[in-house]
Amino acid sequence: MTAPRGPAHLRALRQANLTAVLLALASRPGSRAQLAQRTGLTKATVASLVEPLLAGRLLIEDLAEANGRGRPSHPLRFHPCAPVAIGAEVNVGYIAAATLTLDGRLQHFRRRDTDNRGRPAGDLLDELTALAQSLYGEAAGPVLGAGLAVPGVVHERQVIRAPNLPQFVGTRPGEHLAAALRLPIVETGNEASLAARAHLWPVGVTGGDFAYVSGEAGVGAGLVINGEVLRGARGFAGEFGHLVIEREGRPCTCGGRGCVERYAGLRAMLDASGRGDLPSFLHALESGEAAAVEAARAAGSALGVALASLLNLCDLPAVVLGGVYARLFAYLRPAVQEELTSRVLADALRPTELRASELGDRAAVQGAAGIITQLACAQPHLLVGGGQPR
Repeated sequence: MTAPRGPAHLRALRQANLTAVLLALASRPGSRAQLAQRTGLTKATVASLVEPLLAGRLLIEDLAEANGRGRPSHPLRFHPCAPVAIGAEVNVGYIAAATLTLDGRLQHFRRRDTDNRGRPAGDLLDELTALAQSLYGEAAGPVLGAGLAVPGVVHERQVIRAPNLPQFVGTRPGEHLAAALRLPIVETGNEASLAARAHLWPVGVTGGDFAYVSGEAGVGAGLVINGEVLRGARGFAGEFGHLVIEREGRPCTCGGRGCVERYAGLRAMLDASGRGDLPSFLHALESGEAAAVEAARAAGSALGVALASLLNLCDLPAVVLGGVYARLFAYLRPAVQEELTSRVLADALRPTELRASELGDRAAVQGAAGIITQLACAQPHLLVGGGQPR
């Protein structure tokens, strides 16, 4: 005999159905009929779910579209004044903040270049807070929460390793940001993993499995397998910059020697080219200056060697280069590709796809904010009923 379904069961079922509709709308707008088809719900169920969202100005209905037969459809999408999330990033050479809509549009983005290597963590977070607060006045809707990207390993919201920003080790920067911004939700994660995540949510801009590798002062990676960013048992997966390519090589800030970031990181390229910053290095490359061209070639070769080891181990079909590497892609690609072709075993079957990220230096903040928007769509009470994340 089937047990009776009480009010608690019906509430849970409605929340599950609402989650399905919100997740479907996050990927792209759709009419009631299209949402029913994409979620597997009935049209009547979808209609009962979206009407309160329209009345509450979470959704908006566009003008009718003629579809060639039957009655014209009315696409639904998130309201321009729907809640947003803040994405924030601390890196060695800059801080950044942005606002992200529920359907993945980056509304406002601000970046401030600053040398953060010797700055106390508290002072740096205060400046980041002020940068994030400056976005509040421009946000069209209420702020749900914030995601924070840091260049280090984060475990249970605490930074436990950050070779290029050691002053952050042992801190809980998300808690600082939550208190200063008076937000109920602030999540903290590794910048490369979050940047990889930005390529998955709410719409995948890179198909299938891939390795996302970004270069700044350090080098990080996010490994995407079966549509998920691999964290590893202790959260250390993706520490690509400390993959050793020369056993007795250059000393690294991590305490080891011969790490790939000492050969392929931005600092290595600037030192080899005699240039002081990225704009100057780019100008030298564009002018065909021999030292700059050779510096990019050597970095690309080192990066290719490290990538070949990663790909031989994980058999990923594609590599997406982000951050500084995206801006230098045209100059790095030939040497990287040469090493992959000669070293990656699976390239005998099908060459590894190598591409530059279309998200540029905004990927980490977009991925950080995306944690919050995805959480909100998966827990609709955050959008329509108030409350805290479970």
